[in-house]
Amino acid sequence: MTDMETTGRRSQAWFGAQGRGGMVYRSWMRSQGFGHEVFDGRPVIGIATSASELAPCNVHLTEVAEAVKRGVWQAGGFPLQFPTMATGETLMRPTAMLYRNLMAMEVEELIRANPLDGVVLLSGCDKTTPAMLMGAASVDLPAVMVTGGPMLNGKYRGQDVGSGTHVWKFEEDLKTGRMTPEECFFAEGCMARSHGHCMTMGTASTMACLAEALGMQLPGSAAWPAVDARRAETAQAAGQRVVRMVEEELRPSRILTREAFEDAIRVNAAIGGSTNAIVHLTALAGRVGVDLGPEDFDELARAVPTLVNLMPSGRYLMEDFCYAGGLPAVLAELLRGGLLHGGRTTVTGRSVAEDVAGAERLDPDVITGLDAPFQPAGTGTAVLRGNLCPDGAVIKQSAASPHLLTHRGPARVFDSPEAYHAVADDPDLDVDEDTVLVIRNAGPRGYPGMPEVANVPLPTRLLKAGVTDMVRVCDGRMSGTGYGTVVLHVAPEAAVGGPLALVRDGDPVVLDVPHRTLRLDVPDAELQRRRAEWRAPAPRYTGGYTWLYTEHVEQADRGADFDFLRGGRGHEVPRDSH
Repeated sequence: MTDMETTGRRSQAWFGAQGRGGMVYRSWMRSQGFGHEVFDGRPVIGIATSASELAPCNVHLTEVAEAVKRGVWQAGGFPLQFPTMATGETLMRPTAMLYRNLMAMEVEELIRANPLDGVVLLSGCDKTTPAMLMGAASVDLPAVMVTGGPMLNGKYRGQDVGSGTHVWKFEEDLKTGRMTPEECFFAEGCMARSHGHCMTMGTASTMACLAEALGMQLPGSAAWPAVDARRAETAQAAGQRVVRMVEEELRPSRILTREAFEDAIRVNAAIGGSTNAIVHLTALAGRVGVDLGPEDFDELARAVPTLVNLMPSGRYLMEDFCYAGGLPAVLAELLRGGLLHGGRTTVTGRSVAEDVAGAERLDPDVITGLDAPFQPAGTGTAVLRGNLCPDGAVIKQSAASPHLLTHRGPARVFDSPEAYHAVADDPDLDVDEDTVLVIRNAGPRGYPGMPEVANVPLPTRLLKAGVTDMVRVCDGRMSGTGYGTVVLHVAPEAAVGGPLALVRDGDPVVLDVPHRTLRLDVPDAELQRRRAEWRAPAPRYTGGYTWLYTEHVEQADRGADFDFLRGGRGHEVPRDSH
């Protein structure tokens, strides 16, 4: 037998085949200039890249892919780059979240359908990281994540400005006359001044850190800026490592364990991470058979203080975090406090404890210690229950106003974000600082796609009067770069008949974050009467992907994945058609 017939690699079902089939596969690959020696049974590594000019955060990933290729060649593998969707939050309408599941499907099917033994996943913007992890986890071939890295710190008039976070601040300044339109136009160019994803601890940075915390990304690689030479070094190292992972048969199913998800939840609390991590981690856990529920995020995070002083909760940005020691410094501190599972395996083949041995906190203002944390334990994301959210809702305490974490106020209800925006500037809008703004029909099915619309700007009249925050309640999400006392992910959503659909103007809404409750102070009999009168909205879509989405998307507490995508489908070699 030839070497090609005896290696046993998955790719050899294509390149090691005899007769017409093997001839077809090899000859068409050779049309690209590859020599015959690449078919000798060496590991074939796919490089999945979400580079796209329609996703500015990911545009540089073509260059990152070249560094990965170098590493694969160096380690004796055969690299093959292929494109995927790019779900860029900055441009896609109605929301990139609508397409996360589609991208996950595409990644899964492309990996399974092609002659690959392992894969390197190149992501950047918010949804690309979880989508790629979800797709790869469902196939369960050796995989390494390489995120594209954050932008350099924004700079405006001598101060650091954070992408996303300062958008909300500049908008408020513009509305209140503290900034002119010309100044705002200039400032927006100062906010995003290099390749890379948001440099605040928004969803992109959060998911990059959590990919590392899960063990799916090489230690220290989440924080290197996109334009730093060490981003390319990281990518090259990932290319080298994935070849070894194929030889070791180190698959996501050995890495993405219950312990890994528990650690990721605690890390999210420690870094002051995005609430969107809850939806993405829940969906990813569903792909590998790990049962995560809303209470896990609350219970596991309660004992963890916020250690990282980054916007939107703090002062600094990802470039500062990188130079302060990055995620390894955070992991080492949490391990010191007995808050992580140090013995679990990562993509390195070593344990978490081995990966971060020797990591130091190089700037204690940016990465604080457990003995004097940036914010005390119990100030992370909280999960609420009550008659307004029987399946849960979340609030990011570190980004909220402490005086509003216990609040009672009358509801002012809007049936869509657009309905609110249409009147937000009205000087006669009947609201005050005690009003609870209720924005509904923004959930997975209702919008559709559960967009980042929950942190609506305050009414202009109140902003001008000096009001800086109000309680907002929504079945949608908010940007991880956002801030404010905003209750998110209310489940079930209004569009499927959740209690949010029954709220009326003036109803007393009671928020009690310390006791983890959100309720409507309306008698049960009255709510039952309203429910009997409620009618489901007529279907808006009768075909296409959006119809598929609305028919099969699960609620926020289940990760908003498709019901038919839970679990894995493996990497069995597809049938040969030649």
